[in-house]
Amino acid sequence: MNLQLKNKNALVCGSTQGIGKAAALLLAEEGANVTLLARNEEKLKVVLSELVNNGEQCHSYLIADFSKPNELKKVLEKSDLHFHILVNNTGGPAGGPIFNAKIEEFENAFTQHLKCNHILVQTLVPFMKTQCYGRIINVISTSVKQPLDGLGVSNTIRGAVGNWSKTLANELGEFGITVNNVLPGATGTERLKEIINNKAQKTGKSFDEVAEAMKNAVPAKRFAKPEEVAAAIVFLASEQASYINGINIPVDGGRTKSL
Repeated sequence: MNLQLKNKNALVCGSTQGIGKAAALLLAEEGANVTLLARNEEKLKVVLSELVNNGEQCHSYLIADFSKPNELKKVLEKSDLHFHILVNNTGGPAGGPIFNAKIEEFENAFTQHLKCNHILVQTLVPFMKTQCYGRIINVISTSVKQPLDGLGVSNTIRGAVGNWSKTLANELGEFGITVNNVLPGATGTERLKEIINNKAQKTGKSFDEVAEAMKNAVPAKRFAKPEEVAAAIVFLASEQASYINGINIPVDGGRTKSL
């Protein structure tokens, strides 16, 4: 299938590792011009060097910390904002029971996940409208459909982003802009290692015991590869996904119990 991403410009957030990096690499493979966005310039340079380039593509990077939304605004103001594709992707909040969560944890997560997503959308959508083409893909979590134990703050904020996204999809659809959410399940990233370590410490079990139990909760009996989640992201960014709008797509090996 030709995804027709040649001459499309994509901005990929959180693209120095995990799912964000995998999405950036695959978008480049499909012919898109990729701009990486993250806070660590050294890591950005490494990923930039790994992007496929057919000789006609132009890849670049932007540096911004999503805990500082005003900084993000300034970076965007100085940049070429002609993007057809936006992949919103940010590392999740620390785990723990919701009852024990501090107010600051909710505020910080809301800033990093919803406020910064909104800043990006408000900045990039005007160009998308002129092209009658826009793809906004939010990497969230299966907790949008089924809250996950021990991830109280994340469950709360992910749900807010999901509803923000659905509302946005209803408002932008007439302009040829789609807004969809990819919901990763347990995926082989640094974030998953943190979750497993936290569970191991709280339960007294080993890392391997916790990991095996988590795998057994998935019908596929394994964790996802970041590339498998990236494949869903890149398809939603394509011409072929033009009539898919306002939905949540779990990429979780069947773990989520709800439809």
